[in-house]
Amino acid sequence: MAASELLELTIPSVGESVVEVQIAKWLKKEGDAVAKDEDVAELESEKANVPLVAQNAGVLERIVAAEGEFVKVGSVAAYLNTSGKASSGGAKSDSGASASAPPAAAAKNGDSGAKPGPAPSGNVTRSSTPLAAPATSKSPAPQAAPAGPEAHLLPAAERLIREKGLDPSKIPAQTPGRLTKEDVLRHLETAHSRPSVTSTPAPPVRSIPATVPSVQASGAASAGQLATRREESQPMSMLRRTIASRLVQAQQTAALLTTFNEIDMFPVMELRKKHKDGFEQRHGAKLGFMSFFTKATVEALKRFPAINAEIRENHLVYKKYYDVGIAIGSGKGLVVPVLRDCDQLSFAEIEKGIAGFAAKAKDGKLAPSDMEGGTFTITNGGVYGSLMSTPIVNPPQSGVLGLHAIQDRPIALNGQVVIRPMMYVALTYDHRIVDGREAVTFLRTIKELIEDPSRLLLDL
Repeated sequence: MAASELLELTIPSVGESVVEVQIAKWLKKEGDAVAKDEDVAELESEKANVPLVAQNAGVLERIVAAEGEFVKVGSVAAYLNTSGKASSGGAKSDSGASASAPPAAAAKNGDSGAKPGPAPSGNVTRSSTPLAAPATSKSPAPQAAPAGPEAHLLPAAERLIREKGLDPSKIPAQTPGRLTKEDVLRHLETAHSRPSVTSTPAPPVRSIPATVPSVQASGAASAGQLATRREESQPMSMLRRTIASRLVQAQQTAALLTTFNEIDMFPVMELRKKHKDGFEQRHGAKLGFMSFFTKATVEALKRFPAINAEIRENHLVYKKYYDVGIAIGSGKGLVVPVLRDCDQLSFAEIEKGIAGFAAKAKDGKLAPSDMEGGTFTITNGGVYGSLMSTPIVNPPQSGVLGLHAIQDRPIALNGQVVIRPMMYVALTYDHRIVDGREAVTFLRTIKELIEDPSRLLLDL
């Protein structure tokens, strides 16, 4: 096979700040036919999932980066055989192909009288001339040469070498000049399977009276108990790593404080019950509570612009637009796609936008542009049954509104105790920008707009 028939499938750029992605799933396996512009793998970045696309048609010759492995942008993930036929000596058959030593190697091992000729196809023919030692038993199959100091370390291999304290120059590489995670694992397995050269005899065991507690016995029992405890180690996904990084960043760089209130959801629930069927028939979208809270949030942000601002160096930047992030659980973690210009959107447009984001998040199709920016965030832990929480601000934003479960509770209304559907709401804000008075009044404004939703239409 000519070298020109092999095409490298490299990790594409998925954003300016993204330097590494994770192989989420291989859609093709080695030996599968691949069409031009067909997706061969799913890549998970810190912002969104993107496909690895084949630029040419061919056969997937060899997969270099396994599922779950982290790979640098621009690195080779697989090789594509553009001739359209799988080569006879693929990655999985390298060791088998080298099992039959050529005659030249046999001569060096002691068969000096053998004449050069083609390598045997499988069975070893017996020679009438006695040999110094059978080649099949004394001569091991040639192994891969050590990688050497000039070998290119793939990210997963480099990480494993660093963890185990290994010398990469002494690890055999199946592919010359490229050291993979599989090469390191194979080297570790070989090292562990080698018998020890010297063994120290165990010290004689002294008999211990039955009445004296045996420290050795109790230690063995403890070790046995610990051995039964199972652990499973999995690499953090790119999304989970990004979530962790941003949450820690928020805690370390902002002065976060949370204030609470509660909202009587009865008026909105009655309004929704009355008009939800007509709304869905006319707009093709379900009428939920998020559109009411989004509208109320935009109105409150207009009245308290500091909560829609951010700190840039020594300046406060007040934003005159309202891009609201809506937190959505994707199964792999919380994602926050952004609804742009919410002050210009209708109830139907907000509901359609949220439904579209939810569908894309479920399928892993959210693009990085869907989650960029945002001036404020709304998160609804109530869908999971949360009664109260303190949400964390998404930097560089200054506030996040947390919604919670609706619960029937007794309240005092017009001098009487009544049962009403109540919801606790929380506002976490950056105290460097927002004063307590503004935060409390902001949350009370949302409460008043939701408890009397007609005010959203009358601009009251």
